[in-house]
Amino acid sequence: MKKTVLICDDDKDILELCTFILNKDYVVKTSPHVMNIVELVREIRPDIILMDLWIPDIGGEQAVNLLKKEDGTQEIPIILFSANDEIEKIAKKVKANGVIRKPFSVKKLKEHISSILN
Repeated sequence: MKKTVLICDDDKDILELCTFILNKDYVVKTSPHVMNIVELVREIRPDIILMDLWIPDIGGEQAVNLLKKEDGTQEIPIILFSANDEIEKIAKKVKANGVIRKPFSVKKLKEHISSILN
């Protein structure tokens, strides 16, 4: 059974590109916002989440904080996904499981997800 990756990013091109790259190896679900993120994650039940920092509504940092506080979502690995210069600092603060800097290489994206899931 394929593992599920949830990608939260408001950039439609990023969502399409990542879906194209990952859907051979994973079930890929996407969301262009993080409104009701806890409910969304409970519904989808992903094995890993790629979270953009600059996503509308509450933003990626706050979305990760909410997920890390809730029973049933706090153990899901989350990779912050951003061009933000402070991404490592923010990831440490919110207890994210990793970072992928934009722009990213296909190889790095696949390797990072695989290393966390395996």
